[in-house]
Amino acid sequence: MLSDDDVREILKLIDESSVDELLIETADFKLHVVRGAGVVSPDPRPQTPDPSPNGLAINAPMLGTFYRAEAPGAAPFVEVGAKVGPDTVVCLIEVMKMMNSIPAGVSGTIAEVVARNGELVEYGAPLFRVEPDG
Repeated sequence: MLSDDDVREILKLIDESSVDELLIETADFKLHVVRGAGVVSPDPRPQTPDPSPNGLAINAPMLGTFYRAEAPGAAPFVEVGAKVGPDTVVCLIEVMKMMNSIPAGVSGTIAEVVARNGELVEYGAPLFRVEPDG
C-alpha cells in the first residue's frame, strides 16, 4: 500500500513531467490522475444510472470518500423523496483532497440513500436509488 508521502511524490513527479494522465493499479490500490481535469474518474464515459429492481441506481463514477453535504453540519444535497434532474448535484466524492460534484444523471425521485456519509465508496458502487419519472 502506498503512503501519503508516496502519493505526494508521485504527484510531484507527474507535475514535473509532460504526462497528462497516469493510472496505477495494484490488487488493493488504484490511483488515477488526470492533469487539469475537474473530475478524476477511472471511466471517461458519461455516467448512466443502472436499472435495478427498485428503480435506477446512481453509481459512484470514481473511488473516493462519499459526502452527502457540502460541509459538515450542512444540509444534504438530497433526501429521500427529493425530485432530481440529470444535472442535480446529489453528493460529493473526495479524491485526494479534491471534491467532485456528482450529478444524478437521471430525472426522478430519490427512493433510497445507499452509501454512508463519510465512507469510502468503490467505483461503480450504488450511491442512491431513484424512481424514474414517468
